[in-house]
Amino acid sequence: MTRNATLTIAAVLAFGLSASAQTFDRSVRTAENFEPAIPRIAQDSAAAKKLAALKERTGKKPNILWIIIDDMGYGDPGCYGGGGAAGAATPNIDRLAREGLRLTSCYAQQTCTPTRSAILTGRLPVRTGLTRPILAGDKITKNPWSDEVSLPKLLGDAGYQTLLTGKWHVGEVEGMRPHDVGFDEFYGFYPAQKEISQRVDARRYPSLVHDKKMMAAFEGLGIGHHLVHGWKGGRTENVSSVESTEDMSRADQVLADFTVKKIQEMAKGDQPFFIEHCFMKVHCDNFAHPDFKGKSASKYPYKDAVVELDHHVGVLVAALEKAGVLDNTFVFVTSDNGPQMDGWPDAGYTPFRGAKGTTFEGGIRVPGIAYWQGMIAPARESDGIFDLMDLFGTALHLAEVPTDALPQDRYYDFINQTSFLLADTGKSKREVAYFWWGKELMACRMRQYKAHIKVVIPSVMHSYIDQATVQDVGLAPWFFDLYLDPKEEASVGHRLSPWLASVASKLRAHGALLRKYPPKNIGL
Repeated sequence: MTRNATLTIAAVLAFGLSASAQTFDRSVRTAENFEPAIPRIAQDSAAAKKLAALKERTGKKPNILWIIIDDMGYGDPGCYGGGGAAGAATPNIDRLAREGLRLTSCYAQQTCTPTRSAILTGRLPVRTGLTRPILAGDKITKNPWSDEVSLPKLLGDAGYQTLLTGKWHVGEVEGMRPHDVGFDEFYGFYPAQKEISQRVDARRYPSLVHDKKMMAAFEGLGIGHHLVHGWKGGRTENVSSVESTEDMSRADQVLADFTVKKIQEMAKGDQPFFIEHCFMKVHCDNFAHPDFKGKSASKYPYKDAVVELDHHVGVLVAALEKAGVLDNTFVFVTSDNGPQMDGWPDAGYTPFRGAKGTTFEGGIRVPGIAYWQGMIAPARESDGIFDLMDLFGTALHLAEVPTDALPQDRYYDFINQTSFLLADTGKSKREVAYFWWGKELMACRMRQYKAHIKVVIPSVMHSYIDQATVQDVGLAPWFFDLYLDPKEEASVGHRLSPWLASVASKLRAHGALLRKYPPKNIGL
């Protein structure tokens, strides 16, 4: 048995929880430096049988494909209430939800770099130091990856071919690039879409584009605007550069074509593969691909971008089927955070309070679709808590990498959710999800309850980043029952709920862990 993986009845009893015990906190800690999980012994067994039968049939470990959309809102796909009703149909994403598992309480971090680092380390950003996007002019004092053990490194050691296509945004300098931290190959862009396109968008940024001295100063900040091809070992080539907004509009087509080609190549080999395909869209600023301009019912660039990405999702899945590996590939589709409403109307939609940059539900609750032909039963839906960091633990389990291989001198926040995803009636093994803003512990969700000790409050509509402040909540935590109040509008406090103390105690215990496992400071 590996830590944070399958729990036997003996292990549960050894840690002081009888199989019949009924407590508000159902989780069990099996190792001091791993997040406690809810024991699900029967579904662990059911998932193990499925995986054993698959391996006997295929003779290989399963492939893994993550599809990460940038800044898509919870309410953008049709299967989450958007789609055609919101002016941008998403038939391919909706089909994966119908034929797989649709998660309704799937959580990211509140901005992109924290999420992207967390899913590759299994650790909260406050632990790795990657607490916010690395922006032009930032001076990193320590390479955060120098002492982290990344998922692609672990999977590579386990025999996987590993590829990251698309947006990285977790460091551009040598030592922090995807092909420096464990990926065999990288084909994409280091920064976000807006950071690239603003140097060529004269309509939106005329004071930059039309001023040679300002442009020279801007270029001196070292913002990458190249499509980069890199290989493990350090070899790096600039394939092309973005010299117009049309170049930017075509980027996701180029990236999807590359991933399709690599799926075809990798499927022919004896090794399983791990691909993290990260779209550039729908992060603002969006420029419609010529083939998709006006294709959405809305006609707005953001909505055209949603339609384009849905098309690419369908193409990627079709490539798996054509290559004959669809039934041996775990596919997960998600977004790295909520919509960036500061760019509205070039922004997505969430039915919840807040947006990207906040730890209200609108900033952190994202679409999460798990699809695996023949392994995940169709038409499943669950409101069980799933943190995107749990993809780390699930991938390790699928690749048969024991968590004993991880360093024991640091804390790991992931949960192995394999049986939640694969068992036909699987339930989440995560009891609590914690939410940070930079180095500030903000909130946590436990069951359907959410407690805030700090909040991000905008001073102007839609300005959740540019004109917002982090505030203490006051005398008592803001406490919401998300089943009664999913918009987090009226705190029930201790007046209407007896569970505030239980949730608050989890926050205190989580914060206390930082004394034993102090956060990393990298200069952000």
